[in-house]
Amino acid sequence: MTSFLRSDRSRPVAIWLFAVAALVLAMVVVGGATRLTDSGLSITEWKPVSGALPPMSQADWAAEFARYKEIPQYKLLNRGMSLAEFKAIYWWEWGHRLLGRLVGAAFALPFAWFLIRRELPRRLILRCAALFVLGGLQGLVGWWMVASGLADRVSVAPERLMIHLGLAFALLGALVWTALDAWAGQARQTLPSPWTRRAALFIGLIYLQILLGALVAGNDAGLVYRDWPLMNGALFPRDYAGDGLWATLAHSQAAVQLHHRLLAYVLTIVAVVLAVGARRSRYLAEETKVLAQVAAGGVLVQALLGIATLMTGVPIWLGVLHQLAAALVLSLAVAFAWRARRV
Repeated sequence: MTSFLRSDRSRPVAIWLFAVAALVLAMVVVGGATRLTDSGLSITEWKPVSGALPPMSQADWAAEFARYKEIPQYKLLNRGMSLAEFKAIYWWEWGHRLLGRLVGAAFALPFAWFLIRRELPRRLILRCAALFVLGGLQGLVGWWMVASGLADRVSVAPERLMIHLGLAFALLGALVWTALDAWAGQARQTLPSPWTRRAALFIGLIYLQILLGALVAGNDAGLVYRDWPLMNGALFPRDYAGDGLWATLAHSQAAVQLHHRLLAYVLTIVAVVLAVGARRSRYLAEETKVLAQVAAGGVLVQALLGIATLMTGVPIWLGVLHQLAAALVLSLAVAFAWRARRV
């Protein structure tokens, strides 16, 4: 039998990577629900191994609750919370962390299996190793983010939330790209055309918009200026400026929401222009044109979801759907970019 090391593709490897991407997508959804329910600080310790088990007795629950009572979120926001109410937020955070462990296992074990059986294409070995490191880094950054809310704040630092979410989406995009590479094999010829740059710009704008959305979420900025297209009846919010440049860019509710809105308009225009241009192109394959149109349609739907989420006061189900749509739009843009550079 011909060794897969002499092949540039592996369908089983592709299926594995797509499955891990689906788990990362689930983590994004659960992470969004965890944030929207203010559950992210309910577990105040980081125990990568022993923390996989939830409290198993009433004494264990009492100890967990006692640790939570020591942090500012309980003292300033949730004082008087019952144990039953604490359990409700605890399970969200525990589920999010459990999914993180499952993603790690779902990547590491098959990765080792494919390596041992020599079924992983050579050109993907280092890339998969980098994905594994990126996943591990995500866990560390997740704890770094949580730690920011345990001492002097009642929530996590918005910029740390942005980095945490940004890494998750970067991992998702890289998994989708690598899975497509594993499925189809190395391109026999790449297409040196403006479409490669246009697709990269499209991904970059979507990713930047996701980062800005994380700042909106971290500052609870979706709960203010709930009218649209104006902001409290004005084109420019009156309390835009913070105490300095960084305070404005990362911590001003008015500023982060305005930036998120403005980039949404730019991204929507770019998506429509991209889809129309792709449809008219003589150089792109039909499936590439379809991907461009579907990705642009996803951007339009996402923009409408954002407006609805804002104007309805960010209900949990709509906030989660908005975050899920962002992940799907990014994945579609990655698929379009991957296909656009191949003949």
